[in-house]
Amino acid sequence: MKFVDEVSIVVKAGDGGNGCMSFRREKFIEFGGPNGGDGGDGGSIYMEADINLNTLVDYRYTRRFNAQRGENGRGADCTGAGGEDTILKVPVGTTIIDADTQEVIGDLTEDGQRIRVVEGGWHGLGNTRFKSSTNRAPRQTSDGKPGELRNLKLEMKVLADVGLLGLPNAGKSSFIRSVSAAKPKVADYPFTTLIPNLGVVSIGRYKSFVIADIPGVIEGAAEGAGLGIRFLKHLTRTRLLLHVVDLAPIDDSDPAQDAQIIVDEIERFSPSLIERDRWLVLNKVDQLLDDEREQRKQAVIDQLGWTGPVFMISALDGEGTKELAQAMMRYLEERDLRIAEDKDYAEYLIDLDQRIEDEGRARLQELDDKRALRRAGVKAIEDIEDDFDDEDDEEDDEDGAEIIYVNH
Repeated sequence: MKFVDEVSIVVKAGDGGNGCMSFRREKFIEFGGPNGGDGGDGGSIYMEADINLNTLVDYRYTRRFNAQRGENGRGADCTGAGGEDTILKVPVGTTIIDADTQEVIGDLTEDGQRIRVVEGGWHGLGNTRFKSSTNRAPRQTSDGKPGELRNLKLEMKVLADVGLLGLPNAGKSSFIRSVSAAKPKVADYPFTTLIPNLGVVSIGRYKSFVIADIPGVIEGAAEGAGLGIRFLKHLTRTRLLLHVVDLAPIDDSDPAQDAQIIVDEIERFSPSLIERDRWLVLNKVDQLLDDEREQRKQAVIDQLGWTGPVFMISALDGEGTKELAQAMMRYLEERDLRIAEDKDYAEYLIDLDQRIEDEGRARLQELDDKRALRRAGVKAIEDIEDDFDDEDDEEDDEDGAEIIYVNH
């Protein structure tokens, strides 16, 4: 099944039924009077979270949804039938956004949770409603109100307790395979992971948590390069981040520099995401001697100025993975306990989650806008300024003398 985590749809609630103009006409009954019934209310559209769904692929090609219209009123004071409500099932973790105003309508985080996204139109009134002592034969009716119309953007974020981030081939998928029953694809080339993978890590008999792996982040991801930038939003709901670093990269790159790339790209995507609790996990230690392990470990710590927890593991042979999984379980339990006891800490986390959500959405919208401008053949302001800079450089070259500006 194709993994789709973002779609745009149009939803239209049902219009209200019109009122009826009718008069009573029966044998031997004179002056029967008005008996036109009201119309029926239009159907509304609801979004409902369903734990059995894990993708928005159902809305990839069918993008317009209409609720049923209310029936018109009839004679003999018959009210028109109301339109049936339409219920659209979406995965748990779906955020509903008004595409025109960027207003967040709702966030479906629990199975069965339901939100009304558009309301059906109000019914029209039949002429019976307008009768009075001075107007005994009214010929007025009212039409039903139109149902609401909205352009919606649906964003699905996987619900996980722990999120993995790192460069391609850092060993994130291998780590999930070693600590859970999940079997994501593993190979010796970059971008093996193309969609987020989830695994359930069981600690003992009654304790478990969910861990998520997203496609690798590369340098320039904040500007749209690679796959990881669009999937970083899946980490906004996590409670702990594991920064996985390959200590023995196959391209002989510097692990310390590789670790710095991830930090820089995360900060460009969402500065507040850096505030999320994060652990450093140094992988593939089985390929290094003991002295070399410590040397490379210290280089990464010095490069990042790291003061948090550091774990050295080998996802391939399981070295250190059990201890890391147990440490994550303890952290999650202590975090929940602190939230229950410390009100200020709980409010800080709520504010942090909202800031990460807003910054990530703004960054992705900025990339989408730039992409739309490129398709339309319109250059963004930044691109125009770069062109001017290039022209200035060319003019300098033609003059034969190179001018270097130094800021003091």
